[in-house]
Amino acid sequence: MKELELKYGCNPNQKPSRIFMKEEKELPIKVLCGKPGYINFLDAFNGWQLVKELKQATGLPAAASFKHVSPAGAAVGFPLDDTLAKIYWVEDMGKLSPLACAYARARGADRMSSFGDFICLSDVCDEDTAKIIKREVSDGVIAPGYEPAALAILEQKKNGKYNVIEIDPDYIPAPVEQKDVFGITFEQGRNELPINEALLEKVVTENKEIPESAKIDLLISLITLKYTQSNSVCFAKGGQAIGIGAGQQSRVHCTRLAGQKADNWLLRQCPKVLNLPFVDDIKRADRDNAIDNYIGAEYMDVLAEGAWQRVFKEKPAVFTDEEKRAWLDQMDDVALGSDAFFPFSDNIERAKKSGVKYIAQPGGSIRDDAVIDCCNKYNMAMAFTEIRLFHH
Repeated sequence: MKELELKYGCNPNQKPSRIFMKEEKELPIKVLCGKPGYINFLDAFNGWQLVKELKQATGLPAAASFKHVSPAGAAVGFPLDDTLAKIYWVEDMGKLSPLACAYARARGADRMSSFGDFICLSDVCDEDTAKIIKREVSDGVIAPGYEPAALAILEQKKNGKYNVIEIDPDYIPAPVEQKDVFGITFEQGRNELPINEALLEKVVTENKEIPESAKIDLLISLITLKYTQSNSVCFAKGGQAIGIGAGQQSRVHCTRLAGQKADNWLLRQCPKVLNLPFVDDIKRADRDNAIDNYIGAEYMDVLAEGAWQRVFKEKPAVFTDEEKRAWLDQMDDVALGSDAFFPFSDNIERAKKSGVKYIAQPGGSIRDDAVIDCCNKYNMAMAFTEIRLFHH
């Protein structure tokens, strides 16, 4: 297949629309089910690159949850403990395969943003992973292959209209890429710089110790940033992204946004949240929204007369700011990556509130000394990668 006609482009009025290969080459994908659209393919191809690089960098199966050409989550296939299995809503599924664990993590880090995601898998989709996908609201999945049982499960989703894409894992794109904007063609060399532990060798802080687990988290954050709309910052812990701040004009706003999401991830693990008395048969999306509202300032709206009864069997006690801060203060050993240098130490101050201890950023700001001093104040270890990872 040399080209594939699409229903429309980014919006219904943008027609005609298609994907195709120049020079009459074959497309490296097969659509096994459904009819993916323009944005679906943008998410699929960006996400495939991300998970492929995560697998190459860590040797572990990887998954990403993509929305509007930026990841909502990315992870490798570390096992889930009981708490994570519960907050990711897979505690009823028993022991999961490494790939299924990777997707549960990628989907679960920011469930609100992942609603209606496009799923990207580094390995052949197995039955465990397909069972998780079947129960979540998503637009489609891309993987290098599908076990027969997994494909049979996915083909049942959305009455047979769920988008399932198989990509050739050996496909290598041309070294130069192009895109048109306003009728003008832009051309550049592909960003094929490998992201590996060699980028973490230049540690510029007094604390030089970055353990192997933190190095994996830093690699996850950097590879995730490579495929996130810039400016962007990524918090990671335990083999997964836990907060991604994408597409902000100010770097500190990226850090605040990513930190807020990381805080939400930890607060979801607090017993006060884990034990919320939900009504029976509540939908998964309604449950996720209720948790985010309970954790956030919106909870006063939920407490309005009768409103809480739609989601809770009984009115939960308010989760006070003091209780939240006490729980968040337990967060530690979080890794943080930035796609460009930190221009001010305010980013470090915000990162500290979310338990950041390890940082990877390009360096090169005229205020590097102030940023390093702030890291030293908190005994953080920071590596200068000396590479920028802008993505547009």
